[in-house]
Amino acid sequence: MPNKTVVVVNTTGRQGASVARVAAAVGYDVRAHVNTKDGPVAQELQDLDNVFVFEGSLTDICFVAKLFSGAQRAFVNTIPWGDEIAIGKALADAAKKAGVQHYIYSSMPDHSIYGQGWPGLPMWSVKFAVENYVRQIGLPATFVYTGIYNNNFTSLPYPLFCMKLQLDGSFEWTAPFHPDTTLPWLDAEHDIGPAVWQIFKDGLRKWSGHRIALAFEVMTPRQACTAFSKGVGRPVRYKQGPIKIEVPVPHGYREQLDGIQTLFGTSNAPYFGPDLAAPEEALALWEGYRGMEEYAREVFPVEEAANKLTWMN
Repeated sequence: MPNKTVVVVNTTGRQGASVARVAAAVGYDVRAHVNTKDGPVAQELQDLDNVFVFEGSLTDICFVAKLFSGAQRAFVNTIPWGDEIAIGKALADAAKKAGVQHYIYSSMPDHSIYGQGWPGLPMWSVKFAVENYVRQIGLPATFVYTGIYNNNFTSLPYPLFCMKLQLDGSFEWTAPFHPDTTLPWLDAEHDIGPAVWQIFKDGLRKWSGHRIALAFEVMTPRQACTAFSKGVGRPVRYKQGPIKIEVPVPHGYREQLDGIQTLFGTSNAPYFGPDLAAPEEALALWEGYRGMEEYAREVFPVEEAANKLTWMN
């Protein structure tokens, strides 16, 4: 193949890191964008064969042009590093100018467009706006919508996905989701990379302009807790309740949490909206996924230990 270069934007995040690892493993040259080379993930990437770390700001037009120049493929997951819509548009413009042949953008739905009185989540609606721009400029693209990360769970007092350790050694998860509503789940670090790479392999003939729900299990909160309990070897209970914010949260995240409370707690809206469902397409892309039970058994204790927690000892 004359060109074996893929750009991955935001490779210190779980999605980008997963894609970068897989791309490097199959022999692609990976231009791994990072905001800074500090931190364990950036250090890991620098030590991988075929990975070339590009440190810089996505608001720097010259840097972005250099990032995409001569690349064949790109995986882009924007996050709130300033004006996300402006950054997302600039990345798409640079990729089109550079002649990128397949652009995969990590988008999310804007529930406000469906005429149901649902609010648009602020951190999702900007991604949907960028997706629409990518379509408008004719960039050859596919759009992935990710489910809830198994990796979000922690016993630290973070809002929404705190698995709170009880005095009897069990865990309790409190969230606004109805106990019997189905939610999409995936292990971001383990499964996004292989699935995205299969999309690249299948190509635009199959996936041009397509939205794909990346989630490998669909479970209610109660079912998720049952699977988690099997993996962690302790009772895990679900309790429907309001989101509690007990620690400082990033700018804009409080508004996102308020929207989640209304959209999924009060309105019980479908996670991806009414037009997209999981897990059939995700499973067709990648059958070797890591489910909730395996995550809770193999990964959750390791991540907890990395956070200096000792309940598992």
